[in-house]
Amino acid sequence: MLGKLYRFSMRWIAGFTLCLLVLHETAADLYLHSLRGSNNRLNEATATRANANRVFDSQNNNRGGYNVGDVDKDKSGNDEGKQYRMQYFQSGSATPGATDKSYITLEWTNQHGCGGSEDTDPQKQNCHMVLQYMCQDDVSSPVGTADTLRNGVTTQTPNHNRAQSLQENKATAQNRKNNNVNTQRVLQESWDWYDKCYMRERNKGLFTADQKLKKNNGLGVSAAIYTRQNPNGNRYGYECPEERDYFPYWHPTPWTDIAVLTDNTTLCSYFQEGSFNRKAYGECVEEYGDGSRKHWSKWNNAQECTANGGQWVVFSSYIEKAPQYTTAGQCNSQAERGNRYVWAVPYDATDVTKAECLVQAPPVDCKQADWSRSNHLGNGVNGEANRYQWTLPFFPSNSDKRCVLRMRYNISTDDYAPYSTDSTKNLNDGIEGIASPIEDNPYVDVGGRSALRLNINTDQTGRIFQDRSHVFKLLSRPAEIKSDKIFNVNVRGKRGNIVQVYPAVEYDFIPNNLQMSATDSVHIQWTGSNSHNNGGGGGDGQAGDEGQGQGGTDRSNIVQIADLNDNFPMPFERSNMWNNANIRWIYHGKTDVSAENLAVTMASAGYYRCVKKSDCPEAEHNNYIVETKTKMNNLLNNAPASFQGAVLRFQRGTYHYMSTRNNNFSNRSQKSTITVV
Repeated sequence: MLGKLYRFSMRWIAGFTLCLLVLHETAADLYLHSLRGSNNRLNEATATRANANRVFDSQNNNRGGYNVGDVDKDKSGNDEGKQYRMQYFQSGSATPGATDKSYITLEWTNQHGCGGSEDTDPQKQNCHMVLQYMCQDDVSSPVGTADTLRNGVTTQTPNHNRAQSLQENKATAQNRKNNNVNTQRVLQESWDWYDKCYMRERNKGLFTADQKLKKNNGLGVSAAIYTRQNPNGNRYGYECPEERDYFPYWHPTPWTDIAVLTDNTTLCSYFQEGSFNRKAYGECVEEYGDGSRKHWSKWNNAQECTANGGQWVVFSSYIEKAPQYTTAGQCNSQAERGNRYVWAVPYDATDVTKAECLVQAPPVDCKQADWSRSNHLGNGVNGEANRYQWTLPFFPSNSDKRCVLRMRYNISTDDYAPYSTDSTKNLNDGIEGIASPIEDNPYVDVGGRSALRLNINTDQTGRIFQDRSHVFKLLSRPAEIKSDKIFNVNVRGKRGNIVQVYPAVEYDFIPNNLQMSATDSVHIQWTGSNSHNNGGGGGDGQAGDEGQGQGGTDRSNIVQIADLNDNFPMPFERSNMWNNANIRWIYHGKTDVSAENLAVTMASAGYYRCVKKSDCPEAEHNNYIVETKTKMNNLLNNAPASFQGAVLRFQRGTYHYMSTRNNNFSNRSQKSTITVV
């Protein structure tokens, strides 16, 4: 009976990762460019990242990724408070079709191709891409508590001392956590999440081919840290390898699903029905001697759980709680601004006997992935980068959130049946009658005197690639933009020529051709690092950071140009971009800003706010006046690396703009257009 339960579970999730083929030398990498993907970097001055195990298992090469942003002109160093977290305004509601949404353009490159139609644009592989995010209430402290999302200030992997016994008591478990969690190190998933993964038996109904998955030392459990792609149980931050490698996952997770982009849209109902956004999942709950909940259990299915004294509890996902509704009737009748409320047990409950009112995420979006070419880490159709427009969530509490974004990329083959191949096909230590349909480096007889050998590694025939952002914020909307439709314009890329930065990209604005209406708003904002030196060994590329201004520094600004072919900015007297702008919100709070002062603010990346003292008489602006402040360097060297910017509306027209520092004709072109119709 147990084996049947496992095999059922395997078939249900087979569509995501059970049938992939990647050769030994192939690197089907994934890199996020907007939001800025870390690829496990923090603030390294080297061309390659310091630690590929820092946060998550990317399967990408050691180059690529973008450093965490710095607030000002200096490196943040050991002070996380000097790191800049991009700050986006939440949507104003979750009502379908409403105009008070906020939109971010996500952009990435994926090396091994995806998308298109099987009939007109056939690919060499199947693929799925999964976009997810994780949020928690923001805190005033940059570091916060042990479980606060943070970037850290060191590239070291968070610690995890493994349990020595399945009978570990509460005090010992808490001591392990206290001794492991270091607020100087990154945290995305929690220590408890990984420890639970280490203690829980893996799903043995999964197809593992000829891979020999290990057992936990001393515990006698082959845990969920061991998968076909990760047979040795290597640790990457506090990520759970089994959850990483399979989607939808069959236990509760801390991640909220945004979208699944697939080359086979017939699977969309499967992904949508299985997403934890709306489908509740069970987990075994055990107690310590004092009656409090353990954060882990060995048992991964209801039958074994209850047979061994545990309680199988069904948990629900949520984006936040609504404690003001204290009964099921109150909760289930709510539909505030399009959100769905449910009375259920939250996935992170400490008391599993009590349901709470939960605000759930919308159903996962599922659509056909944009086409991209195999073996080509670049643009897709018509020379355009592959993108997805994310509609930011609405949080009814109006509280600020601290968040991270995650993207996973799966490629698969049809060399065996993906939905009917389970653990019964595993190569089981040479037992007769058990033959995996694939095996490592097989020999094939093609009729000659010598067999040919294929370069196949079965721990890569279940291949997932990944990238994640640094921590960012989703802010509640101030009253003046409560009902605005907001598009976000940011800067992507980093310092260096294309060979030096690859597989990252050079500077550009994103989106670089925004069309909006005169009643829409745009939030212009960017971040950059002061340690993008790309020094040391170049790895698979060149070291170095060609560019203008101080080495190792990202800088951007905005000035208007008359035409995209132009490389000289328009004099303010001839420009119309800032005269035609209505300031809906600005980072320093002073909305009665003249067109000239807005132009100066954008051109100086916030180094200046006003030309004259009389324009900004308030005390908080005294240090940002052109007349009195130390002169800004003409290459922006002493300007801030990051800029929280402004939310603007523009009158009808076409506005071209560029960055003065990074627009090196024939090498780099940081130009963009806003068209208002």
